[in-house]
Amino acid sequence: MARSLRYYKKHAVTTLIILVLSLLITIGKQQGWLQSASETATQNQPGLYSIAHFTDGDTIAVNMNGHVENIRFVGVDTPETHKPNTPVQCYGPAAAAFTKNIIGKQSVRLVSDELSTDRDRYNRLLRYVYLPDGTLVNEKLIQNGYGFYYPYFPFTKSIQFEADQKVAMAANKGLWGNCHPIAKGKGFVSNNQ
Repeated sequence: MARSLRYYKKHAVTTLIILVLSLLITIGKQQGWLQSASETATQNQPGLYSIAHFTDGDTIAVNMNGHVENIRFVGVDTPETHKPNTPVQCYGPAAAAFTKNIIGKQSVRLVSDELSTDRDRYNRLLRYVYLPDGTLVNEKLIQNGYGFYYPYFPFTKSIQFEADQKVAMAANKGLWGNCHPIAKGKGFVSNNQ
């Protein structure tokens, strides 16, 4: 009897300690006292901006320095979903969904290109869009067949993006297997099917 009483007391104390620690951990996470190293590193990375809204596959808006700034991805063109006087193009909604899904609720790091202009004719910032883990969203769009390599303006990753497009084309990925892109000048455009 004395042995089983000691056994229950020992387990009651252990259970109580576990409950208190669980409570402290929960409160610590809620208060921001406890963060993983990756969470802390991500939050402390300079140049990370939260998403204000998604426009389409190659355009997002971010909260930057107190105002919303439209960002156009350098080197990639996705089929249209919102362009005035242009019907929704084949794979446009899929490209927009891909961009929204790959970024999700993460903040993004924006990097300009030394060969590209700072802004396009619509006053959007032209940027490479990186996830906190280093994924380059611009390139992922091309690699997965959600967008075209955009060869009409110089940019430093041009050769890589062109190679990514050739691989996606050969594998019939995304729009290459589901649409009938039309060659135009040096690049391709989506048809409206």
